[in-house]
Amino acid sequence: MLPGHLKRLAQVDHEVAVDVATATIASVLDAVEAAYPALRGTIRDQSTGKRRNFIRYFACNEDLSHSSADDPLPDAVVSGAEPLLVVGAMAGG
Repeated sequence: MLPGHLKRLAQVDHEVAVDVATATIASVLDAVEAAYPALRGTIRDQSTGKRRNFIRYFACNEDLSHSSADDPLPDAVVSGAEPLLVVGAMAGG
């Protein structure tokens, strides 16, 4: 699931589904960026592959933002029972 501003950029109004051989954050984002080229560089830095500031990843009520992008995703995400959420974080005081 993408936040609203990324859905608008990708010109979709629904959840994005991709098929990957091995379900990791990196492989899912690779597939999303391949399917929606307008998103390249918006979620991850294009040269380093690191998560952009103020973007977080969640799955199964767990914050995966600081996990390795190559760690396997939870089984519930792989089976499609739960989404991988890409969330725009907010900061302020």
